[in-house]
Amino acid sequence: MSRFWSPVVAGLSPYVPGEQPKLRNLVKLNTNENPYGPSPKVLDAIRAACDDSLRLYPDPGAEQLRQAIGRRYGVAPAQVFVGNGSDEVLALAFQALLNHEAPLRFPDITYSFYPVYCGLYGIRQETVPLTGDFRIDPADYLPAAGKGAGPVILPNPNAPTGRPLALADIERIVAGNPGVVVAVDEAYIDFGGESAVPLVARYDNLLVIQTLSKSRSLAGLRVGYAIGSTALIEGLDRVKNSFNSYPIDRLASAGAVAAIEDEDYFQQTCAAVVRTREALTADLHAFGFEVLPSAANFVFARHPAHDAAQLAAALRQEGIIVRHFRHPRIDQFLRISVGTDAECHSLVQALKGILG
Repeated sequence: MSRFWSPVVAGLSPYVPGEQPKLRNLVKLNTNENPYGPSPKVLDAIRAACDDSLRLYPDPGAEQLRQAIGRRYGVAPAQVFVGNGSDEVLALAFQALLNHEAPLRFPDITYSFYPVYCGLYGIRQETVPLTGDFRIDPADYLPAAGKGAGPVILPNPNAPTGRPLALADIERIVAGNPGVVVAVDEAYIDFGGESAVPLVARYDNLLVIQTLSKSRSLAGLRVGYAIGSTALIEGLDRVKNSFNSYPIDRLASAGAVAAIEDEDYFQQTCAAVVRTREALTADLHAFGFEVLPSAANFVFARHPAHDAAQLAAALRQEGIIVRHFRHPRIDQFLRISVGTDAECHSLVQALKGILG
């Protein structure tokens, strides 16, 4: 700790990202990256954008990208906000839309960046426990009769559990909180969930946040976006333009537009991930693991007879890395990203030796 730190910085517990190992030849199943590369059209678009125009600032409004996203989801470009990865979009939403007198509500087991943002921006928080089987219960997010409640943010599917909420459950939460923003973080929605974007037309308090990092195979490009009413988007723009007017560079914009427009490649790779996830789930069940129902590109599993930390360490000795969280209620679970069929086969073979 430095004497030059501000009180805010001194009190922070920063988010800890998943390990990006330096060793080669590891089977990397710890950070939920897509096992398949981006669309070839994305690479072509980025190459084509590598010209003399890089001396110029990018479009601060990223209009071409907003138009492409609008066409994809049937919304107006004015209902779309784009940022440097969904984490930046989330950070701006916490500042612009979720920072009010009443505490922000989110699950007790969820994306661990949420409490970090609360600490950074001085936002009061109220965690809502998942059920005994690690589900989000919509009833827990409805304000009591005659009592106001603060805004809501939740992932769908939830992370790190992978369990999805039905669209009707999302609508119940949004409709039940008309006086506050409900933000739905859909980082993994394309692997089996049902997006809440169609609800935006009916609810002006709904903000849906997505990313190109997972289902579009562009974690290295850093592009995220939000869809909501024009008033919500204007609020995000006001904060963005008070912080960084140019979050999307020229290469990222060109690649992102190509990714959004290549629907065939997107559908093919998502389907391949889902097939592998179901096969991996069956293999883990055969070893005696409990695996939570997942609609994401990862599974969350625990073994009744083997400590999760020891399993993670043993897998690492075999050249395979998975994610282990040392948090209450989930410290016996492993979060395993869905890799290629070959990578998941390596995992299964390693587990066969470890478990005997």
